Amino acid sequence: MESKFDFTKRTIDEFETWIPNFKVARTVLFLQQHHTWSPDYNLFTGANHFEMQKSMRDYHVNHNGWMDIGQHFTIFPDGTILTGRSLERSPACILGNNANAICIENLGNFDAGKDVMTPEQKSSILRATAAICKKFSIPVNSDKNVYHHWFNLNTGERNNGTSNNKSCPGTNFFGGNKVENCQNNFLPMVLNELNAYINTDTSSILHYAAVTADSLNIRQEPLRKANRVADREAATLGAILRVYNIQNGWFKISSSESHWVSGKFTLKVMRATINTDTLNVRNGPGTNFLKIGSFRQGDEIFIFGEKDGWNKIGMEEKWVKKEFLNF
Repeated sequence: MESKFDFTKRTIDEFETWIPNFKVARTVLFLQQHHTWSPDYNLFTGANHFEMQKSMRDYHVNHNGWMDIGQHFTIFPDGTILTGRSLERSPACILGNNANAICIENLGNFDAGKDVMTPEQKSSILRATAAICKKFSIPVNSDKNVYHHWFNLNTGERNNGTSNNKSCPGTNFFGGNKVENCQNNFLPMVLNELNAYINTDTSSILHYAAVTADSLNIRQEPLRKANRVADREAATLGAILRVYNIQNGWFKISSSESHWVSGKFTLKVMRATINTDTLNVRNGPGTNFLKIGSFRQGDEIFIFGEKDGWNKIGMEEKWVKKEFLNF
């Protein structure tokens, strides 16, 4: 393990040991796969991991105007993995589909005829994906493991690559970038690496809560004067927390450890699943408001409020019809 420029580099063996024990407050439901396209293999010397990661962060911050590098992890041609954006923050990688997600950038251009993925990188991508799915209880399917290619660049709607889409993570990424390529090639290989049951049981969760403060400290006891938990970051604005116990207005957000946040800086939210083929998202609670996106059947969202049979699905003005949701 090595650190520089606020990034940490690990081998895949080190990553598999580290990720299960790393504490993350926000709820994660999805995993995104990307390729960098540029930079590609030609720019990798075998020793410039940190410099390339810093260059990507500088571009994302100075050119795109983002607060940080977009991705949580970058996997390099030699199989090493660098940390990026804080895991307590949503990525900046797929328009309208970053909430509750983890983003992996695989360094290289994996369009047909371009970079040929090394065996070391291929193994690390599969093993890291399996480890993240296990850590966050993400089902290994094409609803929860997604490619950037499947989303319209202007609207963020999932169209599975039919119009106005990037090729990302590459037309030759594990045999292709289509949904069927993912289902037939990539995901079976991830399952083979996983070799473990993913526990998706949520019965021990009392409810979910969205953070309403810019930063919410996590403490060792349900008391304002209690010490902060040393080995995890504060929860951030909009993060969805899992609540396992409540004491005097404090929420226990870990199923196994004494980690608490003040409930007064949260908003109770509900988890819901789309039960219709396509559900439009509007910028107000009614069909007279502008359509700004859509969800597919089976997509999961969190509900922040209700008005006139419509549900608000974020802190901003995004609304869906309640009758098309299962809670």
